[in-house]
Amino acid sequence: MTAPRIDTDTLRRLPKAVLHDHLDGGLRPATVVELADAVGHTLPTTDPAELAAWYYDAANSGDLVRYIATFEHTLAVMQNREGLLRTAEEYVLDLAEDGVVYGEVRYAPELMVNGGLTLTEVVETVQEGLAAGMAKAAAQGTPVRVGTLLCGMRMFDRTREIADLAVAHRDAGVVGFDIAGAEDGFPPADHLDAFEHLRRESVPFTIHAGEAHGLPSIHQALQACGALRIGHGVRITDDIVDGKLGRLAGWVRDRRIALEMCPTSNLQTGAATSIAEHPITELKDLGFRVTLNTDNRLVSGTTMTREMSLLVEQAGWTVEDLRTVTVNAVKSAFIPFDERVSLIRDVVLPGYESAL
Repeated sequence: MTAPRIDTDTLRRLPKAVLHDHLDGGLRPATVVELADAVGHTLPTTDPAELAAWYYDAANSGDLVRYIATFEHTLAVMQNREGLLRTAEEYVLDLAEDGVVYGEVRYAPELMVNGGLTLTEVVETVQEGLAAGMAKAAAQGTPVRVGTLLCGMRMFDRTREIADLAVAHRDAGVVGFDIAGAEDGFPPADHLDAFEHLRRESVPFTIHAGEAHGLPSIHQALQACGALRIGHGVRITDDIVDGKLGRLAGWVRDRRIALEMCPTSNLQTGAATSIAEHPITELKDLGFRVTLNTDNRLVSGTTMTREMSLLVEQAGWTVEDLRTVTVNAVKSAFIPFDERVSLIRDVVLPGYESAL
């Protein structure tokens, strides 16, 4: 299918799968305002539209550390049961409205205990909110399956504790693990104990790498730590010259290691220069298993529909390209093989046919 333009309504109807999306980066602006008022937290503005614009502008600095700093206000309203339940439920409903049929949401429990909740209570409360959202979405005729990735913060020392938490809840909605936070100066191998424990317990994990730091971070994430996917991974192009793959790039492509790519977010953090020249297109054309993601919907002012639209309009993507990255995402999801096959066969492929 090579139509030069795909309208937004069609894009919204297409089934989508998102593997890289942070819970604390995707709150509704109005919810942030209401919850902040309830807990007495001061925001840059209490007008939801102005707050959304503030987030986008503040994150649009080209610097990953400043981008991460915008999370101060969302985290401030996610420190109690009410805030976690509401944001988790709304997260699912927002995905469903955007046409997402499978999502993996990630968050760092250790950043949500300032209100007195324990780590276990944080995880159980988020799962309760996600379950409520999935039940409502199904009742509305837009079912979506959402799994959870627990994040350890790479600049702190609780990653093994969070890995234990992931193991303990892997049969209660948690499907995997990640490390998040500033990449530069905090290499993945610093948390090798957590990754070795996860491998012993057969819990899959992804690692943020190749965004603010280059090829060494990707190599370490894969070869030292054993990641099954790479969060972002845009810098893998440093190992590709005139279409010829180096050893690391060849390893990533040939072993079908999924790259969780987030175009708008990468522009904001300076990891890419434009949508038209974002590495996702080159890597897709070279046969890498690229996936399309939002990263932080509030902070980046985006949705999966918007990310698709940008690639169609600025990078010449077709419906076939969008279907490919959607199937790639489901293939690489941290859920059982038979469930992935069923999602592709019964939901994704028929959904693309019926939407066109």
